[in-house]
This record gives sequence, structure tokens and C-alpha cells, in this order.
Amino acid sequence: MEKWADTSGKTLADYARPSVAVDVAVLTYSDGALQVLVVKHRRGGLALPGTFLHEGELLTDAAERALRTKAGLVDTQFHQLAMFDDPARDERGWVLSMAHTAVVPAAELPADAILVNLVGGTVGQELAFDHADMVRLAVEDLRTRYAAHVDPAGLLGDSFTVLELRQLYEVIFDRQLQKDAFRRHVTGALESTGELSNPGNGRPAELFSRKGEGRLPAQASVLLTG
Repeated sequence: MEKWADTSGKTLADYARPSVAVDVAVLTYSDGALQVLVVKHRRGGLALPGTFLHEGELLTDAAERALRTKAGLVDTQFHQLAMFDDPARDERGWVLSMAHTAVVPAAELPADAILVNLVGGTVGQELAFDHADMVRLAVEDLRTRYAAHVDPAGLLGDSFTVLELRQLYEVIFDRQLQKDAFRRHVTGALESTGELSNPGNGRPAELFSRKGEGRLPAQASVLLTG
């Protein structure tokens, strides 16, 4: 097979090539806060779990490998966010990174997972490279998904009270939500389990689960995002 060349006679090997990495922002909800999973970077500090793309490897395979080897997560659902391509983003050289995101209930994370709280959608500690920007983008993606469906990632488990659901949404969207308006918008996406919560000495509350896909009405987006 004849080797390809452009009009100047150069082949692909004649052009500089960047290294390609994948990084994954794993979000969770625990202790009343939105959190992101981080790992210790070998150059010091904290970073998102990530890795370099191997020759002939798919980006999704590299992301799965990063989650497995760096974060101890397997069979985790994730999707791509965006390519980060600032030539100066990595002091080691020209490195592009395809950012991914995953949302995982806290109970499914390894016991030794390092979690950092997010405040207003922003990570509370310094992260390596441009990983803080990846986290912000992951939170924007999370908000888009949660404005359309009731807890699509199952952060609250299979059943929850309306109060617990509202508290989750207040954390995700970083705003106080009027309880009656919130209940009115989400009721149609919920179904009663026929059971009550057991909050200790407090008054038991009705437990709900998602109805079907838990799709929220369009007006809910206005309530949540303002």
C-alpha cells in the first residue's frame, strides 16, 4: 500500500503529535455535600483519576482503565464531556485530555476513596493541571441531567422522602428551593412505595421512588436554574 503524503510530500510521521490522556470527574453526594473523587498525583497534590491513551486503544477503554486502576471502580457508567486542548495545560509537554464524567452513589465507592467537597459547583481544593475546570464542566452536565429527570444517577438510592430529594437538589443547584413549589414540580415523576421513613424520634415521612424514567416537567428547569 502506497504511503499517504500531503501536497508538500510530508507524511503523518513528519508532523508533531500530542500525547492523549483521559481524565474522569467522578461526582457523588455524601454528608449533605456534592463531592468529587480525587487521587494523589505522583508529582504531588491531588488530581482526577486519569491515564494516557495506549496505542490502538479506544478512549472509552482508557477511561475504564483509569477508573479501575486509579479509583478502584469497575462497571461504572460514564460519558465524555469535552476535549481540553490548551497546548500549555501540562508542563510535561503537549498533552490533550478528553474529560469524562461519572456520577456514583457514595455507597458504591471504595472505602478509601478520597473525596473533596464542591462549593457552588467549584472544587474546594487545588487540583493538578486544568482538572478544576473539568469538575466545573461535570457539575454543569450533572445539573442539566437532574433538571430533566429525578435523581437519574440514584444518589439517594431506590427510595427517599421528598425532603431528602429537595435537599439533594438544593446541593446540586446551589440554591434554596421553596418546598411547596418543589413538591408540586416533582410529584408527577414520583410514586409512593407505601412505606414510611424511620427518622428516629422525628415524624415518619412517606417514601417515594422514581416513576418510570422520572422525567420532570419543563417548568422544573425554570425552578431549579432560575
